[in-house]
Amino acid sequence: MPEDTLYITPEQLCIGLYIHLDRGWMEHSFTFSSFKIKEQAQIDAIHALNLPRLRYDPKRSDGRPLAVAAQPVAEAPVIPPAPSAEELAAQQAKQARIEQLKALRKNLAEVDKQFQQASKTVKNIGRTLRSQPRETLQQAEELVGQMVSAMLGEHTVLMHALNGKAGEDAYFHSLNVTVLSIMLARILNFSREDSLQLGLGALLHDIGKLEIPSKILLKTEPLNRAEQNFLHLHCEYGIKLAKPMELGEAAQRIIREHHEFCDGTGYPKQLKGEQLSPLSRVVSIANQYDNLCNPLNLADALTPHEALSKMFAQQRNRFDAVALKAFIRCLGVYPPGCIVQLSNEMIGLVLAVNPNKPLRPTVIVHDPDVPKEEAIILDLERDTELNISKSLRPGQLPREIYNYLSPRQHVTYYFDPQPGGTSG
Repeated sequence: MPEDTLYITPEQLCIGLYIHLDRGWMEHSFTFSSFKIKEQAQIDAIHALNLPRLRYDPKRSDGRPLAVAAQPVAEAPVIPPAPSAEELAAQQAKQARIEQLKALRKNLAEVDKQFQQASKTVKNIGRTLRSQPRETLQQAEELVGQMVSAMLGEHTVLMHALNGKAGEDAYFHSLNVTVLSIMLARILNFSREDSLQLGLGALLHDIGKLEIPSKILLKTEPLNRAEQNFLHLHCEYGIKLAKPMELGEAAQRIIREHHEFCDGTGYPKQLKGEQLSPLSRVVSIANQYDNLCNPLNLADALTPHEALSKMFAQQRNRFDAVALKAFIRCLGVYPPGCIVQLSNEMIGLVLAVNPNKPLRPTVIVHDPDVPKEEAIILDLERDTELNISKSLRPGQLPREIYNYLSPRQHVTYYFDPQPGGTSG
């Protein structure tokens, strides 16, 4: 609440006031401690808290508080009334929300754990690819098979932006591209076999970089012409490394073509349109998106929202039109990892998106009255009274909100099949 917030008594409450409850989040039945009063039931519930006074924000209120009533000479002690049915229902709803938050946090921790396990497999692939090519392919096939089975089931799949240490792993790019590619395969109704080849190609698309000097790979300044030419060779180097693995032709084409664009402006062969395999066109989209969000020089990083906007507004000729529209549709207007402002003016970080309902993501919100480790998580599919107003850049946030939400420097994705849900 702003510094110029005023105090009022409970008797002055009326619909339209924006108020703050000076109680811990667990000690009242409301979703937030600060909110605008919309109905009489909220006023009744506030009275039941027996607060001597409340803070109210005149700038965010629709009207003025009621006038202060004259105080009687003597007043008998007031016995608080028993909770009404509405108040009991609100308390039960709050308790249900607390249990839902516990379940969501447990679920997020499990997704983080799954990502870490997948990351370890990718690390091991990089270590053993030259010395044990067939065994390495077996590891990759097992990991991709698990991911495809989870992604292509009949359940709803949420796309998560990881908000823990796993997201800072050096191998996040290969996993990001793989997860995003298989997600797009689901939306485009690819067969299981095509999805497996797609996943293998995506997971291994950059193996040729094992042959590129680290001083080129890790250079944050623009590469000179000779360095660019050397880097472009990683596509051909990747094919040479894939041969001893006996990788399938479809996956090999992805390694060769993942930097090609439909308009012929890519490399190494400047292929166009139908010259590219359908699987390569999918990985090209996922690869470009992740490179825009997670460049080597983090000063050049775009937010997920900005990356999708750029790909559609400025670069769409580079990509398969159907696949690009599907990609944008399933990640949503506000992709996982975005900082957003809600319709109640609170700031949040998008944690997960259901591709079937992209405008109603799961958002963790900043509330100074709630400890960071207990931060409120809203599922906008359920909290239908709230909407997202706009997307924000992390640099626009006040320091305390930035530290509270802890947006990652690298945006990392993983998926979460929902038991009992349907693919819609």
